[in-house]
Amino acid sequence: MSDATPMPRSLRTPALAGRVKAAMVLFVLFALMPPLAAALNDPFYVLIGTRILAYAIAAMALDLILGFGALVSFGHAAYLGFGAYAVAILSSYGINDLFLQIAAGIAMSACFALVTGAISLRTQGVYFIMITLAFGQMAFFFFISLSAYGGDDGYSLAQRSTVFGADLLRSNYGLYYTALALLIALFVVCNRIVNSRFGRVFTGIRENRTRMEAVGYSPFRFQLTAFVISACITSVAGVLLANQAQFVSPAFMSWHRSGELIVMVVLGGVGTLAGGIGGAVVALLLEEWLGMLTDHWPLLFGIFLVLMVLFSPHGITGLLAKLGFGRAQE
Repeated sequence: MSDATPMPRSLRTPALAGRVKAAMVLFVLFALMPPLAAALNDPFYVLIGTRILAYAIAAMALDLILGFGALVSFGHAAYLGFGAYAVAILSSYGINDLFLQIAAGIAMSACFALVTGAISLRTQGVYFIMITLAFGQMAFFFFISLSAYGGDDGYSLAQRSTVFGADLLRSNYGLYYTALALLIALFVVCNRIVNSRFGRVFTGIRENRTRMEAVGYSPFRFQLTAFVISACITSVAGVLLANQAQFVSPAFMSWHRSGELIVMVVLGGVGTLAGGIGGAVVALLLEEWLGMLTDHWPLLFGIFLVLMVLFSPHGITGLLAKLGFGRAQE
């Protein structure tokens, strides 16, 4: 779509200012969590906060293709596993630098996403969902077969990653703020992508694939590029989860985990980026709080999710828009 061609209103992404404002509020609240945990003398909040930040990155990455490209990947948790196992494999060889591990996770995810995405994107709709699920399960069973790294039992890490040789992540607070910094940086990247020409074309393919082909764009190339970018960002979350738990296992990449990521995106608001972050916060906090009340917390969580879908189809961001705290979209 050329610059001379005005973009229809239906193809516009959510307002940049509103999306950034919502994200900034969340980032400020995240920054205040460790001081609050210290005041309450409860380090648990920092640990759960780090887990939330990691899943927020993964949910935001999934929202990049689900919300703006209508690509429902049911195997996206595989890239969490690639990031996590990048930490385990490199640390077993004495390579503990965080950024080298992130680079390795990104490389593994990019290769896998490039191959599987090139195949999956030949399909559409439910067929795309099922083939991504199949590839995700292939990765899951591959890591189960790696007996050198614990197989199905998982693999414990001797220590957390280092940052340029410094043990900054040994402290829970150091790991937390590192995760927050990565979330902010990756949000900026995703936001730039969505508001670039690439992002507008990608969203246009979602709305009218035939029209975008007619004006000279190749949907396959744009979708595959977005798919690989989303996979690479998700792998960063896997690196953080491995450090938070100091343990990796194939459970990180099961289809249940992929389903949880989709739930987070839907709960927060599809196609908003900040909604994926907010959805991760709400989903994981509800999991913790409801788990304290009853062993049957998934039932209560399911009821909550059904009510949200029925009364606020645009998720939490849509609900806030109805209450006058902003607009879900232009």
